[in-house]
Amino acid sequence: MLDLLSPAQQDPILSLSIAFREDNRAEKMDLGIGVYKDSQGNTPIMQAVKAAQQQLADSQTTKSYVGLAGSEAYNQAMTNLLLKGTDGFSRSAAVQTPGASGALRMLADLMYLAKPITTVWISDPSYVNHKPVMEAAGLTVKFYPYFNATTKQVDADAMLDALASAGPDDVVLLHGCCHNPTGADIRPEHWQAINELAQKNGFTPFVDIAYQGFGEGLEEDANGLRLLADSVEEMLIATSCSKNFGLYRERTGAAIVIGKSAKEAGNAKGRILQLARATYTMPPDHGAAIVETILTSDELTKQWKDELDAMRGRIITLREGLSSALAARTGDNRFDFIKEHKGMFSMLGLTQEQVAKLHDDFGIYAVGDSRINVAGLTETRIDYLADALIAVAK
Repeated sequence: MLDLLSPAQQDPILSLSIAFREDNRAEKMDLGIGVYKDSQGNTPIMQAVKAAQQQLADSQTTKSYVGLAGSEAYNQAMTNLLLKGTDGFSRSAAVQTPGASGALRMLADLMYLAKPITTVWISDPSYVNHKPVMEAAGLTVKFYPYFNATTKQVDADAMLDALASAGPDDVVLLHGCCHNPTGADIRPEHWQAINELAQKNGFTPFVDIAYQGFGEGLEEDANGLRLLADSVEEMLIATSCSKNFGLYRERTGAAIVIGKSAKEAGNAKGRILQLARATYTMPPDHGAAIVETILTSDELTKQWKDELDAMRGRIITLREGLSSALAARTGDNRFDFIKEHKGMFSMLGLTQEQVAKLHDDFGIYAVGDSRINVAGLTETRIDYLADALIAVAK
């Protein structure tokens, strides 16, 4: 049986980490995998997380099963974080999942179970795992225009023109904030236009919000999602605690559904639990217990928000520093888009050959589509990166 298998194609992002570890060059720089690093180049454990872990160590009395839905207190806390105050809040239901990828798969399986003919519209480009997850669930995938390679911003007219043809058998997958891989975010007026199209044409919005708090702020980053939740009858949401809580390895996420009524949302949750039982049975507890401890404590919530604000502020400073360093070398504003983008990533518009040259000549690891993780940069390496980018762009 096994001899019938051909070698698997390497993941374009995760394989970079392996290559980076094996690279012996002192000047090497990993801007590929999406993790936040501090000024020393480390991915830190947040102080609020450390405090919550200590509380759990002191108070937990069992490691028994948590149940198919995970922690319901965690599910409620995550729903509050995203939807509190919206019309959709009262007709929503949530399930704890193994990361946002687990949420994507459970919601994809739910879509196929409910309507196998569903087509999922995905931005071009999009998170590298969106298409494989949707197709693995048996769904049809279609792309809508998103990124203007010239302006390095959202091509809103092309996006809206394409989505105008989506209908009741379609689901439109949107990045809630901090678009991966481009860094270019949908503007408020375009969220409103999408909202109006969803109500007019009957497609279902599906918001993947993996970076809440890394763009403009916890509340601001959820504005587009909340606009939809206030207006549409049905909606799907995948959310993650990997970035904003720094819980990368804990695989902590949630799948949230909004139905026409609380009863419909509850029915959908029940079917997700059946799907989970046949997939991974129960989600891991530790990360969700940490998030629950933080979000149910006023003191820890404040500490977490302060730390998150500092992380976001540092990313903004890195963006401004890199943009300024490049402007000083070029004498123009062609790289200003870097400081205008939101969150961890920016797509630079380099060719695959130029990305390869970054690696070969400078030890700088970036994804082949020229996505760089600005949050993986350190202040002392800004000039080195700017020099390298100018060199390969010539």
